[in-house]
This record gives sequence, structure tokens and C-alpha cells, in this order.
Amino acid sequence: MSEIWELFMNFRWLDVVDILLVAFLIYRIILLIQGTRAVQMLFGLAIIFLVYLGSKVSSLFTLQWMLDGFLSSLVLVIVVLFQNDIRRALIHVGKNPFFTDAAHPQDTEIIEEIVKGCVTLASRRIGALIVIERETGLRDMLEIGVEIDAKVAGDLITSIFLPYSPIHDGAVVIQQGRLKRAGCFLPLSQNPDISKSLGTRHRAAIGLTELVDAVVVVVSEETGKISVVVGGKITRDLDSSTLRRLLKRLLEQKK
Repeated sequence: MSEIWELFMNFRWLDVVDILLVAFLIYRIILLIQGTRAVQMLFGLAIIFLVYLGSKVSSLFTLQWMLDGFLSSLVLVIVVLFQNDIRRALIHVGKNPFFTDAAHPQDTEIIEEIVKGCVTLASRRIGALIVIERETGLRDMLEIGVEIDAKVAGDLITSIFLPYSPIHDGAVVIQQGRLKRAGCFLPLSQNPDISKSLGTRHRAAIGLTELVDAVVVVVSEETGKISVVVGGKITRDLDSSTLRRLLKRLLEQKK
């Protein structure tokens, strides 16, 4: 009891600040990786560490020797495994050095036009890929593309993706409330767990959102279904009202 009292008496206000800062950093890291493959990889590393502890207790020397070599290079392993998540976190910190969640309100009219264009395309079973930039810039992620720089309009979105349009095969990109580019090609996801039923558009949407915090709306040419992809996770089979609510939550509220 005296040791606990002595520890309490030696507790400084700086220790409280230290604990709160560490707790806050852990909380922000959890927010950054939630819903991504990083969570599964962390669980995998945790299991390997538990196996390592078990090998030490059980005197399994060969297994312990193998895991010793793996864990001795843990920092390098983490950098390789979580390079995309680390990149995204550093970009987030660079834009918000004090971890503030600066909201970027989007004009409700823009969301309505996106919904209008997607519903029209879905009803006609015309495929579409619409990228909406948030905090992280997309310049380094986009390949090719045609400069548009026009007001976001449902009719414009529809006309771009019509089969006879020369730029219907890529994605349109909305930045700062403007339809900036069309016919852009996105990096495809290499995640082996993606459903085989998802086509190239969905894989491209997942691939981009694994790297940046953009929101991508996908209209399936095969099924006429609308999906939204963010953080590498896909929400499928959305109707107009659900799509509207989801976009408002993702684009108007704090991230």
C-alpha cells in the first residue's frame, strides 16, 4: 500500500499530459486505420508475437530462433506492410499538423447533381466512375485524363459516360466543387480478398481509396447498381436516397 501511495505522491502533472498525449495518438491512429487492411495485418502481427512468447515458454528453440529473426526486423516489416497507411497518415498530419478535423463542406447542389447523374446512368446500365477529392490531393494518383474544369452537373456526368463518348472509359474527378478532369485511369487494387464479382471499375475505386481519402462512386455496367468506396471499403446496392445520405455524411461532416 505504501508503494502505491509513494507512486501517487510522485505523480506529476506532466505525467498526466504524457498519458493523455499517448492515448490521443493511439486514438488517432485507430481512426486512420479503421476499415482498412491494416487492422487485419495488425492482428496477424499480434498472433505472430503471441506464438513467439509461446515458443519461449515452451522452449521451442527452432521456432523461437525463426521468429527472433523476423521480430528483429520488425520496424522494416512494419514500414513495408503499412507503407500506404503510413503515407496516408503523414499526408493527413501534413495538412492538419495539430490533428484538427477541418471540415470541407460540399455544396448540397453538387451532391444532388452527382446523385442525379448516377441514378440516370444506373437506370440505363451505363458504367461510371466518379472520384471526389477530399483532403489528400489526387494529382500524383491520376493517369492521363482530359481537362474539363466545369460546373458539376448530372447531365454532364451522364454525357461523359455514354458509350459513344471518347472519354467514357475512365473516371471523372471532382475537385474543389468543380468537375476538373475526365477519362482518368486509377491504380487497381492488388488486394486478393476482393470479390471476383467486382469488375475493373470497382477494383480501381478500391485501389485509389486504399491510397488516399477520396470518395469514389461506382455505377456497375453489368448490374446497374450504385456503390460507394472509401478507405478501401465498398458499400453496394445503394438507391438514390441512401446514396445522397452517404455522400452528405462523407463529404459534409468532419472526417
